[in-house]
Amino acid sequence: MTPSDPTHGGTTTEATVPAEDEQVCYHEGGDLRAEDVELEMAVLPEVTQSTEEVTIEDIQVGDPTVNSAEEIDRLRRLIWRRRHLLIGKGNALPPAARGIVCDIDVGGAKPIAQRVRKVTPQFREKLSDLIKGLLGARIIKMSTSPWASPIVVIIKKNGVDIRLCIDYRLVNSLTRLMIYPMPLINDLLEDLDKTARAILAFITPFGLFEWNRMPFGLKNAPQIYQRMLDNALYGFTRISRLEGDPVPKQPDPETSPDLIPTEPKDDGKKSVLGRRSYIDDILITAESWDHLCHRVEGLLDVCDEWNLSISVVKSFWGKGQVEYLGHKVSSHGLEANPKDLSALTDLPFPGSLRAMQSFLGSLNYYSRLIEDYAIYAAVLYELREVDFAAMSKPENRSRVQNLAAATGDNLEGARDPADADLRWIRAHKSFAKLKEKVVSTPILRHFQPELQPVVVVYANEWAISAALMQ
Repeated sequence: MTPSDPTHGGTTTEATVPAEDEQVCYHEGGDLRAEDVELEMAVLPEVTQSTEEVTIEDIQVGDPTVNSAEEIDRLRRLIWRRRHLLIGKGNALPPAARGIVCDIDVGGAKPIAQRVRKVTPQFREKLSDLIKGLLGARIIKMSTSPWASPIVVIIKKNGVDIRLCIDYRLVNSLTRLMIYPMPLINDLLEDLDKTARAILAFITPFGLFEWNRMPFGLKNAPQIYQRMLDNALYGFTRISRLEGDPVPKQPDPETSPDLIPTEPKDDGKKSVLGRRSYIDDILITAESWDHLCHRVEGLLDVCDEWNLSISVVKSFWGKGQVEYLGHKVSSHGLEANPKDLSALTDLPFPGSLRAMQSFLGSLNYYSRLIEDYAIYAAVLYELREVDFAAMSKPENRSRVQNLAAATGDNLEGARDPADADLRWIRAHKSFAKLKEKVVSTPILRHFQPELQPVVVVYANEWAISAALMQ
């Protein structure tokens, strides 16, 4: 099966396969679950045909009401000296990072070729254009691999355009987990080893293709990305020698085949930030503007060495307050900053166990900022699927809602409700209380070493806890 290359101007032939699987489509924002895509599928990037050129004025530096024009200009020009690292709006495909190669270990598993999935006629032309763009950008290439993973079409909210994913659930189930501490991943950067390219081949109605660059959605992609950033920020290892380097930075790869060499990098420099990144989200703190400029220069040095690109649109420099990992971070402390607070506060009481778990999961990230979170959440965690099934009847739901409205916070005012109703009344009260608290979360102040910390303890009939506070 060797279809012609769409980039060579010839006629694109459709791959000949013995059979097709039923079409699988998801609607964006509908029945598509984010975790399904992020954890088990690789989303093909949308290749933009043009990129806005970056200017020095595009670099978002400081606050004119707080910082002087000289301070802003100094930091902006410092960043502009490394303008080859900056990417502007519309550039979804940054250059590949240096020094890291992605490989996949499936043990002794034999190649598995899944069948191509159908694509409805109205989306075939869009799929063809998307693949041609990826081929032209050299993100993918034609493949003859014995492996084949199927594609999944996601229909965007406008009902016309599509987003393409590759279903790697089977490949991920065979992949051995890399042991490396990591938080998240949101990007694609690394080069792929030849073996990994073959294993990650995907099949479409237009042929079989494989990646030249690592997509997210792979089992070990987060660990690989985190390791690369840690190496860059902390200087653990030397990077691979590339063509054009004046002095070899490590032994020749042919005589030293390790992808990640164990030889430590010893240039006498300290780590850039003194902390880990959160994958591609890096937070720089400084005690003064001079200190900030020094740290930014160090960060730009390692980005240049590892060929890491910086998005001008998503980067903010010298700000008194920034949004970072769902929080507002400033010199005053840490505040909760949910992406869509109104979606939480306007949420009706969940009608299923899965919906309740989703609500609790969204709040759990901010649990340390919500006073008595564990007490109120425990009531909701006790609910089971059978409980929600009993409340599926409209008369039961309305009865409990009326009882909850007539009952005070201390469960006073209820007319001897049944045990089941009492449990639901408590659940409704706890749900409402948590929604109130997430809106009014306090500022968590930064730890100050010069102040005396104290241990605050708490205990009730079923739990005991302690916290270190100032």
